[in-house]
Amino acid sequence: MNDILRKELLGSGASVVGFAGLRGVLNSEIAHLERAVSIGVDRNLNESTLRLLGTLQERAAKILKAEGHRYLCIPPDSDRIRNTFVSRLYPLVTHKMAATSAGLGWIGRNGLLISPVFGPRLTLATVLTDAPLKIGSPVESSGCGECSLCMDFCPSRAITGRQWSRHDPYVALISRKKCDSHKRKMRALTGKPNCGLCRSICPYGRDNKVSKIGQAV
Repeated sequence: MNDILRKELLGSGASVVGFAGLRGVLNSEIAHLERAVSIGVDRNLNESTLRLLGTLQERAAKILKAEGHRYLCIPPDSDRIRNTFVSRLYPLVTHKMAATSAGLGWIGRNGLLISPVFGPRLTLATVLTDAPLKIGSPVESSGCGECSLCMDFCPSRAITGRQWSRHDPYVALISRKKCDSHKRKMRALTGKPNCGLCRSICPYGRDNKVSKIGQAV
């Protein structure tokens, strides 16, 4: 099943595909869907990217359904959706949680998923399922090391400098108040919704080279 899903999704436009085990982190309503297919594309979040990820989720769902397995697609922008079942689930199973659990990367100082190959430039979607998928090895700690470029050049000084680990997943990496304030100013001046500097300055993924820790999928 893993090979079938990976081949189909990579062949349809995904940049990375991983498989995660989420036992113990889901609420009772979806606890039976304890596996996740984590899908990433090396593209900025925009309408075209949302359509691509939606198509990739549909392809994964079709394969899972054909094999008699249940599934639930978590949209790539589910954190922006309000008053739906999926929006209530998002805090429990974020795309970054699924991706780190699948071994696709760690959470950087900038609060973004850092892929060894693509850096912080992936946009993610998740499909939960009860299929008996073989799961990847979770990433346990940050791979940022001594690098602090995103923090040093953050125009809002929103990055705290602390490092993520699986054992302390809710550590405060970003001051949302400072970041949101700067983004509002950027929108007023340029019309762009985000600053993006912490993505563009990250050295991971600039040359699309694999780091020393490799990439687990």
